[in-house]
Amino acid sequence: MSIEPINTPADYSKALQEIESLMMAKLGTLEGDRLDALATMIEEYEAKHFMMPLDLAFPLLHG
Repeated sequence: MSIEPINTPADYSKALQEIESLMMAKLGTLEGDRLDALATMIEEYEAKHFMMPLDLAFPLLHG
C-alpha cells in the first residue's frame, strides 16, 4: 500500500476523492487500512490549513 503525503491543495483534493471511494471499506482489509490512513492524513492537513480562530469557534461551542 503506497500512500503519498498531503502537502498541497491538489494533494488534499486527490485524497478527498479517494477517501470518498473507500467509505464502504471493511475494517481489517487493505481498503479499510487505506481509508484509515488517508482519514488521519486528511485530519492533520485540515487542522494545519483550515484551523478556525478561537474567537470564531467560541460562540459555536457555547451557543
